[in-house]
Amino acid sequence: MKAYLLLFIGVLFSASIFAQEIPARWDELVASDFPKALEKSSKTCILPIGILEKHGPHSPIGTDLIHVREWAARAVKSEYAVVFPDYFYGQINEARHQLGTFALPSKVIYELLEATCDEIARNGFDKIIILNGHGGNPEFLQFFMQSLLNKRHNYAVYLYTPERDPEFTKEYQKLHKTALDYHAGEDETSVLLYYRPDLMRMDRATKESGADQKRSSMPGLYTPIWWYSSFPNHYAGEGDKATAEFGKFITDHEIASFIKALKEVKTDTKTLQLQNEFYDRVDKL
Repeated sequence: MKAYLLLFIGVLFSASIFAQEIPARWDELVASDFPKALEKSSKTCILPIGILEKHGPHSPIGTDLIHVREWAARAVKSEYAVVFPDYFYGQINEARHQLGTFALPSKVIYELLEATCDEIARNGFDKIIILNGHGGNPEFLQFFMQSLLNKRHNYAVYLYTPERDPEFTKEYQKLHKTALDYHAGEDETSVLLYYRPDLMRMDRATKESGADQKRSSMPGLYTPIWWYSSFPNHYAGEGDKATAEFGKFITDHEIASFIKALKEVKTDTKTLQLQNEFYDRVDKL
């Protein structure tokens, strides 16, 4: 009887602890838990940005979105932060000739991202980490980041830029099998095979060419049609060479590296201080 009572008390205690846990996803929080989420996250919100575009003939249109969603979700299990819901409004004009692509005008994606950050901040967050999962976004996001200095903001934005340490790179090169791997190739396909094998159509991975067509070459000159000229199928690599094991290797490193950056952001007080100092000096001119 005593053992039964101890077990019952243990179950009640476990249930109580579980009930106190709060979700990390913004859309899964109840409003009354928001203050607790702000405190637990050190007022830090992760904004994962994916895209909707063709990923070869075998990987889902939301590959980048699924990747970055899982990346954030797994990281916050170890280091809590609030994760903004699915966001897929980025730069993807180069894929407008392919079905499934969701491309908005440049002005719209810029204003929408700033308005989103403003709203995140209005809800109490003063640190926003952009976690990007789309290869066509970096230039847009870097421009966005610099443009934030155009007017005073009461929050700091951090664009996470992952770095591959030498040890990881060495092992990656050993495991990586293909020479060309830009889009929907071995790397990206492996990640999705690990995260969502149920969505993959690997029997179709060789139905289209992912080779560089090399239809235009002008050294030292950039044109917006460069990607299409090389990869008209919006497929650059060999997805059929992917494995879930390689995907796990990649994602384990991604998650661990991001957790380190997330911890730094949560304890950072310098960025916002320097940002305000900058705005003050601008106002005095």
